[in-house]
Amino acid sequence: MRIRSAEDTTKAAAQDDVVEIAEDGIVQEVQLWALDAVLCSAPSSRFDWRTSVTITRKDFLLRSAAALGPGLAWAAHPTTLSAREAEHPAANPAVFNVLQFGAKGDGKSKDTAAIQAAIDAAGKAGGTVIFPAGNYLSGTVRLKSSVALYLGPGSTLTASPDKADFDVYEKLTYDTFSDEETSYFHHALITGEELENISISGEGTIEGNRTQRGGPKLIALKKCRLISIRGLTLQNAPNYNISFLGCDYVDVDGVTIFNGYADGIDPDCCQFVRIANCYVETFDDAIVPKTSPSLGYLRATENVTVTNCVLTTSCYALKLGTESSGDFKNIAFSNCTVFSRRDKWNRGPIGGVAVESVDGSNIDRVVVSNIAMYDVWAPIFIRLGGRGRAQKTPTPGTLRNVSISHINATGASLASSITGVPGADVGPVWIQDVHMSIVGKGSAARLDREVPESVPTYPEADMFGDLPCYGLYCRHVNGLTLDRVDLALENPDERPAFVADSVKRLDLLSLRAAPPSGSQPTVVFHDVRQALVQGARALPGTHTFFQLSGSEVRDIRALANDFTDAQNAIVRDSDVGTEVLTEQWNLTSRK
Repeated sequence: MRIRSAEDTTKAAAQDDVVEIAEDGIVQEVQLWALDAVLCSAPSSRFDWRTSVTITRKDFLLRSAAALGPGLAWAAHPTTLSAREAEHPAANPAVFNVLQFGAKGDGKSKDTAAIQAAIDAAGKAGGTVIFPAGNYLSGTVRLKSSVALYLGPGSTLTASPDKADFDVYEKLTYDTFSDEETSYFHHALITGEELENISISGEGTIEGNRTQRGGPKLIALKKCRLISIRGLTLQNAPNYNISFLGCDYVDVDGVTIFNGYADGIDPDCCQFVRIANCYVETFDDAIVPKTSPSLGYLRATENVTVTNCVLTTSCYALKLGTESSGDFKNIAFSNCTVFSRRDKWNRGPIGGVAVESVDGSNIDRVVVSNIAMYDVWAPIFIRLGGRGRAQKTPTPGTLRNVSISHINATGASLASSITGVPGADVGPVWIQDVHMSIVGKGSAARLDREVPESVPTYPEADMFGDLPCYGLYCRHVNGLTLDRVDLALENPDERPAFVADSVKRLDLLSLRAAPPSGSQPTVVFHDVRQALVQGARALPGTHTFFQLSGSEVRDIRALANDFTDAQNAIVRDSDVGTEVLTEQWNLTSRK
C-alpha cells in the first residue's frame, strides 16, 4: 500500500504486512531503523516524497505515530541514517556528509571549518549532517535550526586541545550571580542559541579530550526548543556534559556519559523535559535541574521527568538546585539506580536524591519513586534555606508537596534529613515504603550538641555536622508522613534512629527501626505537635521506643503499636505533662 499521509496508516496496518512510501517514481532502499531519520531529515515544507520506505506492519505501527504525524510535520527526533545514505548522501538532498565539505576525520587535522560549512548548508532549508567513521578534531561549531547532527558508528567528534579553537564567553549585559559553568554557553564544542528543531544523535562518541575540570562544555544550548539528543556517548568532559538554559521540549534518551569532571545533564530554567535510559558517570552532580538567574531574569523549571537511568557520582545523583532562584514545579524522578565508584572518585556519592530551595525558589509537586542506592552518604536530603543568591534580601521560598516512595538504600554513612529554617517550614512531605540501611558506628557523646540552623549556608548533606540520629532527622517541617519506613543498622550505633524537632502534623506509621545500642530511645519527638504514631513495632533490644521532650510538645497520639520488645514504650522528660499524650490499643513491654 502506498502511504501519502498519516490518514493512510490505519488502512496500511490492517491490509498489508509491508508499507511503501513513495513519490515521483524515485526509489531508495532504507533500513528499517532509519525510518525516523529519513522522514525527519528535513522540514515538511521540503519533504517531497522522494523516498521509498518498506517496513513491516509491526514496525510501522511502532513508528508511525512519531514519524508520520498529521501532515508529516517535522518531528523533533531525527535519529539515524542508513548505511547507503551515509555512503551516498546525494541520494537524499537533505543529507550533508562532512567529508564532502573537506573534513579529514584523521584525528589530527582541524575539521572545525568543514563541519561548520556542512551545518550552514543544512541550515539553509533543514537537513542532517552526518559524520561517517573517523575522528573529527574540532573547536566550537554552531548549530542551526532544523538541523540534525548524526554521528555514525565508529565516528568520534573530539574537542580540540587548543583553547583558541573555541568561542570565548559571550558578553552578557546582566549579572548572572552564578559561576562560569552555569552562566556561559558559547564556550563549547557544540553550541546553539535561540534555535528550534535540532537533533544530535547516533552511535558515535563526543570526546572532551581533557584530564581535569576546566574547559569547554560538550553540548550547550540556550533558549532553544524542540531538542533531541539520543544514543551518543560523551566522555572526558571538563565542563558540563549536556547543558540547557531556558530550553523547552527537550528529549535526552539513551545517552552514555563516561568520566565527566563536572555535571552530567543540566536542564536550567527549562520546561517540558524528558531524560530517559541514560548512564551518567560524573565527578559532580549527575542529573541536576536548576533555576539559576543566568538568563538575566527568573524562569521556572517545570514538567521534567527523569527515568530509567543508571547514575554514579561523587556528589549528588538526582538533585534540584543548588541554583534555585526560579521555581520548580511538576518534577518526577523514577526507576533509577545510584552506585559508588570509590575506585574512581575516592568516595561514595554525597547524596542520592536532593531537593533544595535556598535562593527563594518555590518548589511544588515533586515525585521520587523506585530508586535503588548503594554506598551513598545520605540517601535523602531535602533543604529549605536562605542563601539568597540574586536576592536583595535573602528570603526563603517554599518547599511543598514532595512525595518519595520505594527507595532501597544500603551502605548509607550519614543520616538523611528534611529541614527548613525558623519561620519557613518544609511541607507537606510524604515518605513511603523506604528501606535505608546505615553503616552506623555513631556515638552518643555529642547528642546534647545543638544542631546549627545554618540558614545562609551552602546546602550539603553534611552541613550540620554530627546529627543526633543515624537514620532520619527532621526539623521545621509542617506536614510529614512516614509510612512503612524501615531503618536498619549494619553496625551498632548509640544514636536514635529518628529525630523530629519542631515538626507539626506528623504521621509516623508502621515504623521499623533498629534500636540504638545502649539506653537511647529509638525515636525522639522534641517540640512536636499534632503527631500520630500508629502500627510501629519495637524490635528486640529496644530500651525505649520513643521519648517526648520540649516545652512545645503536645497533641501526641500513640495507637495500635507493638511495644512488647521494648523495656520502655514511651518516656517523657520531666517538663512534659501527661496531658500531651493519648495512648490506646498499644501492646506494652514485657517486664
